[in-house]
Amino acid sequence: MAFLNGIIYDSIYHAVPILLCVLGGIFAYKANVLNIALEGMMLAGSFFSVLVSFQTGNILLGYLAAIVACLAIGLIFAFFGVSCKGNVIIIGLAINMSVTAIAGFVLQLMNSANIRLDFTNAADFKINIPVIKDIPILGSILSGHTVITYISFALIVLIWFLMYRTKFGIYVRVVGENEDSAKSLGLNTNKYRYLAVLLGSFFCALAGINLALERMTIFTNNMTAGRGFIAIAAIYCGRGDPLSSSVYAVIFGLARALSVNLSLHAGAAAAVFDVIPYVVMTVVLTVVSIVKYRNHKVRGV
Repeated sequence: MAFLNGIIYDSIYHAVPILLCVLGGIFAYKANVLNIALEGMMLAGSFFSVLVSFQTGNILLGYLAAIVACLAIGLIFAFFGVSCKGNVIIIGLAINMSVTAIAGFVLQLMNSANIRLDFTNAADFKINIPVIKDIPILGSILSGHTVITYISFALIVLIWFLMYRTKFGIYVRVVGENEDSAKSLGLNTNKYRYLAVLLGSFFCALAGINLALERMTIFTNNMTAGRGFIAIAAIYCGRGDPLSSSVYAVIFGLARALSVNLSLHAGAAAAVFDVIPYVVMTVVLTVVSIVKYRNHKVRGV
């Protein structure tokens, strides 16, 4: 039972960075802007949150720095991808590589392989919910997470409401589905694409903060380990729907939790289980693609 509880708890733990990228990235997806830079934005959030906290000794400044940095990257991505009509895939990949290079350069200047916060630890960020923490089994799963973890799951409903029950969400979808119709309605299409990208940047900052600052109080380069690309896969599988895409994010989180927990009991073969999340992602994408193809074929008939 303890093993199963550990997997469920870790599923929530590992799903959060992916989930936040998904919730932010779906607006750019709906606006017909494929934000490949989710990975780099999340890494920037991780890097600046820990770096500024380390240099200043102030956690709140670390939070703020991560958000500002990610919004700046979002503006760069939107400028070249939306205003200049550049290839968003090339721009996104360039941002991903640039963030990794900058982080690596700073670590070299610091003559260190990582940045570790000595004045705090991960336990300080965890919240033990009164009453719930004392419930057998359930308490050990639902209690003891960070603030951003609880916020991320609450945001699923909020983002669904924003997407389908507000003018902003409707306009973003109109811009993505038919730009000419949007322009005929007098909508500034670039404005809504910018806002969609920046919203994704903000959520990526939260994902990076959760990944590095809240969970480990340490930054190592490339610690995002493809989570941004996994988020893109979840968005694609869920067709940009907040609820469906979030379910896929949790599935990928579960795959990561299985990988970690099985590795602890595998001894010398532990490294074999590291591929589980990527195998699951490949299988899910394949199944979803086949289902979509068959649906299109049936409609065509």
